[in-house]
Amino acid sequence: MINAVLVFNNSGQPRLTKFYTQLDTSVQQRLIAEIFTLVSNRPASSCNFLPLPPLLQPPASAASSPTQPHNDTPSLVTYRHYATLYFILISTSTESPLALLDLIQVFVEALDRLFENVCELDLIFNFETLHACLGEMIVGGVVVETSLERVVKGVREQGKVAKRREGPGGTPGLSEVVGVGLGVNVLWLYAPYLHMTATIPFRFKTGGSMAPMPEAHHHRASSKTTHKPFKSRHATKSLLKELAKGKLDNSSKEKGGRKTPHQQVMSKFDRRNQAKQIRKIKHAQNVKSTSVFTGVNGAPRVVAIVPLCEDLNASKAVERLNEVGDAEAVWLLQGGQTRVRMERFKQNVVYVPVQRRLLEIMDACRVADFVVLLVSPDQEPGDEGELMLKAIEGQGVSNVLAMVQGLDRVEPIKRRGQIVASLKSYITHFFPSQEKVLSLDSENECANAVRSLCTTTPKGVKWREDRSWMLVEDLQWPEPRPEEQLDRGEVIVTGVVRGRRLKANRLVQVGDWGHFQIEKIKNAALPASRKRKADEMAVDQPAQSEEVLETPNTEQEDLDELAPYEAPMEDIEGMPVYEAPTERRGVLLDDHHYYSDDKTHLPEQPKRLPKGTSNYQAAWFLGDMSDTGSEYEDITDGEGDITMESPALPQDGVEGLDQATLRDPTEMASEYPQSEMFLDPSPIDEARQIEEYRASRKDDAEEDLEFPDEIELHPKVLARERLAKYRGLKSLKTSPWETREDKAHEPEDWDRLLQVPYYKRARRQAENESLVGGVAPGTRVNVHLRSIPLSLRRAYNAPKPLALYSLLPHEQKRTVVNVSITLSSEHSKALKSKDELILQCGPRRFIIAPLFSQLGNTRNDVHKFLRYLHPGQTAVASFIAPLTWGPVPALFFQYSPSSSQTTPLKLIATGTTLPPSTNRIIAKRIILTGHPYKIHKKLVTVRYMFFNVEDVAWFKALQLWTKRGRSGFIKESLGTHGYFKATFDGRINPQDAVGVSLYKRVFPRPAKRWSEVDGNDKARTDGLMIEE
Repeated sequence: MINAVLVFNNSGQPRLTKFYTQLDTSVQQRLIAEIFTLVSNRPASSCNFLPLPPLLQPPASAASSPTQPHNDTPSLVTYRHYATLYFILISTSTESPLALLDLIQVFVEALDRLFENVCELDLIFNFETLHACLGEMIVGGVVVETSLERVVKGVREQGKVAKRREGPGGTPGLSEVVGVGLGVNVLWLYAPYLHMTATIPFRFKTGGSMAPMPEAHHHRASSKTTHKPFKSRHATKSLLKELAKGKLDNSSKEKGGRKTPHQQVMSKFDRRNQAKQIRKIKHAQNVKSTSVFTGVNGAPRVVAIVPLCEDLNASKAVERLNEVGDAEAVWLLQGGQTRVRMERFKQNVVYVPVQRRLLEIMDACRVADFVVLLVSPDQEPGDEGELMLKAIEGQGVSNVLAMVQGLDRVEPIKRRGQIVASLKSYITHFFPSQEKVLSLDSENECANAVRSLCTTTPKGVKWREDRSWMLVEDLQWPEPRPEEQLDRGEVIVTGVVRGRRLKANRLVQVGDWGHFQIEKIKNAALPASRKRKADEMAVDQPAQSEEVLETPNTEQEDLDELAPYEAPMEDIEGMPVYEAPTERRGVLLDDHHYYSDDKTHLPEQPKRLPKGTSNYQAAWFLGDMSDTGSEYEDITDGEGDITMESPALPQDGVEGLDQATLRDPTEMASEYPQSEMFLDPSPIDEARQIEEYRASRKDDAEEDLEFPDEIELHPKVLARERLAKYRGLKSLKTSPWETREDKAHEPEDWDRLLQVPYYKRARRQAENESLVGGVAPGTRVNVHLRSIPLSLRRAYNAPKPLALYSLLPHEQKRTVVNVSITLSSEHSKALKSKDELILQCGPRRFIIAPLFSQLGNTRNDVHKFLRYLHPGQTAVASFIAPLTWGPVPALFFQYSPSSSQTTPLKLIATGTTLPPSTNRIIAKRIILTGHPYKIHKKLVTVRYMFFNVEDVAWFKALQLWTKRGRSGFIKESLGTHGYFKATFDGRINPQDAVGVSLYKRVFPRPAKRWSEVDGNDKARTDGLMIEE
């Protein structure tokens, strides 16, 4: 007899407890704990049977009693361990242990069929099915079924059996009796049915007693009601939806129900057909991506061998891979490349071994389908190796494979595993998808590497696959024809077309040479013989067919980088009338010059002042100072002209801001009493005070960097002349920017730059043009290029890998290129705008002097200019260069000749290209600050911002602000040394500083491209020069 069935996990948490012998709850818990301790501590080599713990063993007196047979006492524990679960049976000594092991196996297989790869979570969330399966096999401690098919069928039919009508005589059917959820005691009430039914076979001869067990006390089923779950008062539908966090309640739906109406009516056959179609689509996509490599003359897989340490040899690594891969045909190409035929995998492979030079490595990895990183067990890659890995990762890479060379030299042998683990940790820091570092010295691991190179589908690089490209296998320089220029000639480039279709109308970029036009494209297929010897596979062998595949037509793109110059013709009558600079009387604020259309040319009304007031003293009084005229006189000069400054104009609007707080004019004397009238200090004292104030301000700026755009004016310099290009803005993000004011300051050929008003649509059209026509990928061709400077022949470096990229439409035209840039946090100092950088963007490299501006989108497309880019900061770098479609990775290098590395370039920043725009305004901001000299409530006297009356009047329309958030406007000029009164929206702090913001538009600078020179010119950067 089986007394109990237990299932618990490796942590001792019970997942099924079924006792066929009545025991107290405390005894059951203690029994489970003791059995788990015994079973979990047993070694794997021990048998699956063990005696029962003393907790349930009968005492000696009971064992000898004639009324308690010994064979009915539980005494044996049988168990099996599956993954994370223990299945345990507690039985009497009359049960066969081997039969119980088979019973556990049938039980587990039945669960696996019901749940389809059963796991522990299935037992937790579907315990009804678990008990139903056990009830089909064991009833009252007696085994009633061991057939796997019948057990599974019985469990699946229980949902239908529960709905059957009662049997004859009102007695329920037997299937209802053994249904899910019935207790053990209820089953024993129908024990006669079990003996009388012939459909329940007994596979085991247990011989146990069929007497019912003593009944345990339980409540009636009617008292076990399920109450409605509590719902809080504020649990709205939206709140419940948010708490669910996207989970759907499927309790009210039928198990396995479909989500959509279409799926609800789909039959099983339809669902299988739909899954089959999805598999076919994915298979077709995989075949299409790998079809370019199929066939004897299929495109070779390009593999770049990159050594990261000085003691590594890429050529020996290629020889090792060919030796293990049983390469049948091996022949050399230009630049040290090796093309082999792997007959075992029916694939062609081109190995591109490179030297330990940064630009050479980057050029090889740009065209590679696979990049093999060679690491050394003895040396560390160091800073230069880390620079190479960052550059490879930043420019985009397809598939990466890491291999260690020279591991068999490490002694003792047990250190090799530690070295491989350390190298794997280093590589996964840059390429987390790498799962293993293979050894070139191990034949098995080297064979696995060759298999991966020949069978894995390359992921590709997005920006590269959107264009047509090819690795140059051969380069020919025919003699110049008589009709060609003396310094230019034709070049024939041989290679296999990859990516998109190659079109003769498109321009091509060859390495760092520049972009050129295609004269014609010829077929360069290899001989069709299947068995070719190595000497017959020379790349310079003439092809069997010199068929011309494509020639350009009238739609071929030209080499012009700028639009043709056209004289602007504008309708004079329709042009708005703008004031001449000499007629303007104030700074430009947003799109209007204030104070330019006033009536200041008319004589002013004389101001009533106390008798005896001089012209200098009259400048310190605002308006009339008394109601009576007994003590005042009109101040005029001998010619009758007004000598005082004009009062504030009505368009100012400052007086109405704080009328409630301003004093009555008759009380102005108490604010600035006549007995304490301020007099301008002497020039020596004023110069000393200005120096002391600015010295303290400099210390504060360096301390907290609150005014990074602050400038200082010399007392003898007119601000309106020095800052003539600047204007004011009420809001940097929303105020309109008047572009006509910038026409005079635009750089040359600004109007001839490419305009891209709808970037997404234009980019989509440019990419779709390469889908139709042209030479199909996988074709080996000879591309004839016209008008190549002959100076490049002398500068050509054969060992360096060379690639040809087809440019998309308009990619040769110049525009304002915007690139997001993130300065590395490891960079030692901030990067200044207009500093010279080397940019690699896709297949091209430029030397740029970018302008940095803030990220983000604004309503007026105005962005603040950044003087410095600090480490870890992200901004937008703008410059004038040829257009590049799509988001393309960008790398920023800085030339550092003092570096200890062999490469004089240092990677300092990375980024991505953004949509180009000539309408994006970069506004340089400056801040003029002043010191609050006297404060009376909201009225403040400010000094040291301006140094003459004319500057105060010119910038009067601009809004003032303080670093603590107050705002105000200039009210009136005081004296002749640039002092003025200002009204603010609240009382300001005496330690506060008053500022005003001015903006001017700055234009990006044109970029210069790289071109190759003689490698012996050591004065150049890494064998490259700048083309002006």
